[in-house]
Amino acid sequence: MKARALRYLSAREHSRLELGRKLARYAQEGDDLDQLLDWLVAQKFLSDDRFAESLVNRRASRFGSSRILSELQSHGLNDATVSTLRISLLDGENERALDVWQKKFGTKPLTLEERAKQMRFLQQRGFSHSAIQFVVKAARDYKEP
Repeated sequence: MKARALRYLSAREHSRLELGRKLARYAQEGDDLDQLLDWLVAQKFLSDDRFAESLVNRRASRFGSSRILSELQSHGLNDATVSTLRISLLDGENERALDVWQKKFGTKPLTLEERAKQMRFLQQRGFSHSAIQFVVKAARDYKEP
């Protein structure tokens, strides 16, 4: 069981809850999963803070703050970790939304339907209303390279 846990952790960071769920499938009678997870934390192989930072780094270039924060909460992270990351995510959300918009569309919308489509895309990616409005205003002034 320990070898399987280390193999999972060598591939990428996991939250305690996520790793526990993965390992529970393979637990046999007499295996103490909580003890193994505690040992991994004590040995610094498993860290919820490291997992949270890793997830934010992987997702920030494609998704908005609300979607990333929702994913962090679904992994069972404590509120202190999530609130710390919330501040840093909200700081750069407008620029991230503009980057995502440029990669996907790259041209300002010519009709109201196109504008609505672009706004829905950003909303589905989890960007806030203020970030979407920032992109809409920036799109009006956007000049193609």
